Amino acid sequence: MPDKPRILIVDDDPIVAESLAEFLAREGYVTTTAGDGNEAMDLIGSTADTEGDTAGRSQAAPYAVVITDMNMPRSDGIELLKRLRKQSPSVVPIMITGFGKIESAVEAVKLGAADYLTKPVVDDELRIAVNKALNQHTLLHENQTLKAQLSERFGMGNIIGSDYRMQKVYDLVDAVAESKTTVLIGGGSGTGKSMVARAIHANSPRQSAPFITFSCGAIPETLLESELFGHVKGAFTGADHDKPGKCLAADGGTLFIDEINSATPSLQLKLLRVLQEKQFEPVGSTQTTTVDVRFILATNQPLEQLVRGGTFREDLYYRINVVHIQMPNLTDRVGDIPALANHFVEKYCKEAGKTITGIDEQAMNALQSYDWPGNVRELENAIERAVVLSRQPIISLDQLPETIQRFVRGETGHALSLSPDQSFAPSGGVHVPALEGGWHPTPLVDALVEPEKQIILAALEANDWNRQITASQLDINRTTLYKKIKQFGLDQAG
Repeated sequence: MPDKPRILIVDDDPIVAESLAEFLAREGYVTTTAGDGNEAMDLIGSTADTEGDTAGRSQAAPYAVVITDMNMPRSDGIELLKRLRKQSPSVVPIMITGFGKIESAVEAVKLGAADYLTKPVVDDELRIAVNKALNQHTLLHENQTLKAQLSERFGMGNIIGSDYRMQKVYDLVDAVAESKTTVLIGGGSGTGKSMVARAIHANSPRQSAPFITFSCGAIPETLLESELFGHVKGAFTGADHDKPGKCLAADGGTLFIDEINSATPSLQLKLLRVLQEKQFEPVGSTQTTTVDVRFILATNQPLEQLVRGGTFREDLYYRINVVHIQMPNLTDRVGDIPALANHFVEKYCKEAGKTITGIDEQAMNALQSYDWPGNVRELENAIERAVVLSRQPIISLDQLPETIQRFVRGETGHALSLSPDQSFAPSGGVHVPALEGGWHPTPLVDALVEPEKQIILAALEANDWNRQITASQLDINRTTLYKKIKQFGLDQAG
């Protein structure tokens, strides 16, 4: 059975306090009395300290409601409400007084009082006030629980990585979270830009306000402005009612605009005004709307290149590039892959109700060798698939996606073999010189750089630098090939 609600009665007149306590005890509540605000806060603090102690929970459960007198000698009711609001916001107060005044009632309600009663207190009025306060306490408690769950899901604890690039990301998130500063997050698809945006919001003073997302690349061009700024009835064909946009929905909170690089010229112009003045007009309206919104934007393309190319406004670029957080590709922080993979194993084991203790060495080596064009999102999907398919307590290579298995066997789909002189000889005919000077302890990912470069260079030269044919023969997508060409500086060689 759940614990009975605990109610604290605060009054400097012990007869009044005991009378209210006795009545509420008959109503089924657990009651305690205090002589003033200082004593009340001591009692509230002692129950808060022992909250969660299962053995003594019925004796020390936190108070749900405080019924306090307005006028007390050492610490009056208003002072108690102020301290409750600051130190114990889930405790709901009810104010009682022998001298009812409109001004004091308004002040009490502003400080969070669920009700304001005058002496002598009528039983029915007190009963109704307590029920109202308990309902409010329940809502506040549920709200705190939801906030804790959101913090656990979207807080910094979910951004995993010890690589120095990720440490820089953590530092920037900590630095900007408390401010209203506009943040631009750059990085490839799947690097975790939206998660960083949520972490900034979750650690900001706006954490209890809305976090609204808007993706420029996921909405048809003709609807971009309507979705972001809203529209009025009759603004265009099919607009049969007023519709508030994402900007208004985010009022007081944070608006995360993803793929800003896809914004149309018209949308860019309107965004510039909103960022500068916090004002806009819905589509089809002449009425100006003012909002209080913190903007976080993300791009999967370097905006400075788009500015030079004339497809992105220079003034907007400088307006949004106040604080720039660059998310590294997963291949740039291979050392973080084991921690990320094990985190995802734990996450999806909970969801699937499975017990998987880890990933075997061969599978982990494969995860660290793969080029991850989809970055962390692709890794997460690969681990989710492995958890679902695995019937063993350890994830093996066989449970990983076929693309990873093919990559490990050799990008052509056939295993790489060693020739008699110990040089690499892929089945495609590309020859890579053997290691010279014997073996020197080197991380595998570093040792494979030069052979991979030589394979790609030989394939490009064999195909007269036709990148589409080369990518097809190597069984990789063109985006991956372009990244490898840039990484190895082969574009200069061609």
